[in-house]
Amino acid sequence: MNRLAGVTSPYLLQHADNPVDWWPWTPEAFEEARRRDVPVLLSVGYSACHWCHVMAHESFEDEATAAYLNEHFVNVKVDREERPDVDAVYMEAVQAATGQGGWPMTVFLTADAEPFYFGTYFPPAPRHGMPSFGQVLEGVTAAWTDRREEVGEVAARVVRDLSERELSHGGDAGVPGEEELAGALLGLTRDYDERHGGFGGAPKFPPSMTLEFLLRHHARTGAEGALQMAADTCERMARGGIYDQLGGGFARYSVDRGWVVPHFEKMLYDNALLCRVYAHLWRATGSDLARRVALETADFMVRELRTAEGGYASALDADSDDGGGRHVEGAFYVWTPAQLAEVLGERDGAAAARHFGVSEEGTFEEGASVLQLPQDGGLLDAGVRDRLFAAREARPRPGRDDKVVAAWNGLAIAALAETGAYFDRPDLVERATEAADLLVRVHFDVSGGRARLARTSKDGKVGANAGVLEDYADVAEGFLALAGVTGEGAWLEFSGFLLDIVLDQFRGDGGALYDTAHDAERLIRRPQDPTDSATPSGWTAAASALLSYAAHTGSSAHRAAAEGALGVVKALGPRAPRFIGWGLAAAEALLDGPREVAVVGPPGGELHRAALLGTAPGAVVAVGLPKDASEFPLLADRPLVAGEAAAYVCRQFTCDAPVTGVEALREALS
Repeated sequence: MNRLAGVTSPYLLQHADNPVDWWPWTPEAFEEARRRDVPVLLSVGYSACHWCHVMAHESFEDEATAAYLNEHFVNVKVDREERPDVDAVYMEAVQAATGQGGWPMTVFLTADAEPFYFGTYFPPAPRHGMPSFGQVLEGVTAAWTDRREEVGEVAARVVRDLSERELSHGGDAGVPGEEELAGALLGLTRDYDERHGGFGGAPKFPPSMTLEFLLRHHARTGAEGALQMAADTCERMARGGIYDQLGGGFARYSVDRGWVVPHFEKMLYDNALLCRVYAHLWRATGSDLARRVALETADFMVRELRTAEGGYASALDADSDDGGGRHVEGAFYVWTPAQLAEVLGERDGAAAARHFGVSEEGTFEEGASVLQLPQDGGLLDAGVRDRLFAAREARPRPGRDDKVVAAWNGLAIAALAETGAYFDRPDLVERATEAADLLVRVHFDVSGGRARLARTSKDGKVGANAGVLEDYADVAEGFLALAGVTGEGAWLEFSGFLLDIVLDQFRGDGGALYDTAHDAERLIRRPQDPTDSATPSGWTAAASALLSYAAHTGSSAHRAAAEGALGVVKALGPRAPRFIGWGLAAAEALLDGPREVAVVGPPGGELHRAALLGTAPGAVVAVGLPKDASEFPLLADRPLVAGEAAAYVCRQFTCDAPVTGVEALREALS
C-alpha cells in the first residue's frame, strides 16, 4: 500500500501513484522493517529535481522493479526540502563513503536507521561504470541475507564516524578579524574565473553569499578588486543563459563555466538571494543592469512563485512538455531561429536571433538555444521581447512546487522589502509584508506551552515538520529587513521571539550551533553544518540575524551569541571562503560595528531612504519618533533637531552628532 496520498509535500505526492509501497519518514516504517526483518530503502529528492524524475520514470514506475522493492524492503520516500535534517545526516554519510553526493539520494538502512550502502541516481541498466538499480537491489538483498554481521559492522562504523564530526568552534576561537577577512579575499581571488566570472569550473553555481561578502568588504575597506569580482560576476550571469532573458529570474546553476546552459529548475532561494545581491550592487555602483535584474527577479518571484495565500512557492521544474507530448528539460525556455521567425516574422526574428545569441547550431539540445545577451548582440526593436514573452506563455508550463518553506520565504521577504524600498516600488514591500503575515499566521505555533516555527505549509495548511535552524534565522533576517523598511516595530519583536528560541534550543557549548532543536526527533547524528550550500547555513544565518537584532536592541546576550557563532568563520574563512560567504558577510558587519541608524522622522522620508541606501556592512535602520522607542530601542532619547527629522549614526548605541541632511547622512554611512 502506497502511503503518500495524504501528505502535503508536492514531491511525495508525485510518487503517490507509484506501484512502490512507499512510506513517509515515520517511526512506523522502521517498526515495519524490524517486524519483517528487511532493510529500509531511503530515497530522498525534491520536486524540481530532474534526475529524481528520471529515476522515478525508469524504476519506481516500473512494475517489476516495484514488486522486488516491495518484497525485499520497506521503502521510505523523503522530501529533502521538508526534512533537511534527514537529508543532511544521510548526505553526509553518502559523501563520506563515495566522495560525492546529489539527488536523488539512495541509501539502504537497518531498522535502527543506520546506513550501510550508499548512492545517488542508479540507471535501469548498467551505464558508464554504474551498476543498474536492479543489480544494486539484488546485491543489498544478498548482503542482508548472507552477510548480516558484515552489514551491521559497516552500519556501526558509519554511525561512529559521523558522531566524531561534531564541531565545537565557538567564542573560545575568537571572532574573525582583518587578517582572516583579507585571507578570505585572497583565497577568492585565486579561485576567481577571470574570463567568465564566478569561482571554479563547471558546473557553476551563482555565488550569491560570496558576492554579498565581496560587496560588504569593498564598502568597509574600499578594496576595488572585491567590487570588480562582484560586478563582473553579476554582469556575466545576467548576460548568460542562467538568467531568464524574457521573464527574469535565475536557474539553479550552469552546466558549463560560461553561464550558457543552465539546469533549468528555478528555486525561490536562489532568486531571493540574487535579487538582494543585485539590489545591493546597484546601491554600491548605480549600475543600470543591476537595477534591471533586481527588479525583474523580484517581479518574477511575485508573478510566478507567489501563492494564493501570499507566500512564495519553492520551485519551478526544469522539465515541461515540449508541445509534442514529451517531458523535456528546458522545453519552456529554449528557442530555434525558426521559432523566433514564426513569432516575430523574418526581419525581427533574425534581429532577435542576433540579439539573444540564437544560432542554427544551437547552444542546447536538438539545435535549440538558450537565450543570452552577448555584448555584441545588436539592437532589438521595442516590444520584441514582450512578444516573445507572450508567445512563451502559451507553451506548456513547468510544474510548480507550491509548498511554502519558512526559511526561503524569509529570504524572499528581505529581498522584496529592500528592492521595493530602493526603487520606489511599494507594491513589492506590500508583497513582502503579506508573506511575513502568512508566516506569523500559519507557521507560528504557540500551543502546548512551547512556541515553535513550522518548516512548511501548503495551501494555507501547516506541515507536520518542525522548523530547523535556518528557518528561525532566515525568517528573523526577513523580519528585521521588513522592520527597517516599514518602521513597523512588530517585525522586530517577532524576530526577537525567533532568536530567543535559537538561543534556547539550538545552541551548544562554546557558541556552536546545531541544525535541529534540543527536543527535535533524534536521528543517528544531530545535524550540524556551518558551511553555506545553496542557501546560507543555519549557523551563519543565525549569527547574522543575532548580530542585527543586537544592533537594534543593544542586547549584549544576542551580540555575544553572534560573536560566539562567528568563531567558525575565523577558522574556515581563510581556508574555504567560497563555502562560508554568509559568515564572512556577517563578520564584515561585526568589524564595522555594525552601524545603527536611528531616523527620527516619518517612514519613507528622504532621510529614511538615505539610511536604507547606505552601504555600511550590515547597518540596521530604525525609523519613527521618540514615542516609538518602546518598539525601536534605537529611537530612545533621540529627539528631532529644531523640529526637523534627524538621523543618528551609532555603534553599540554610542552615537555621533545627529545630521539633518541627506548628504551628511550619506557621508556618515560611507
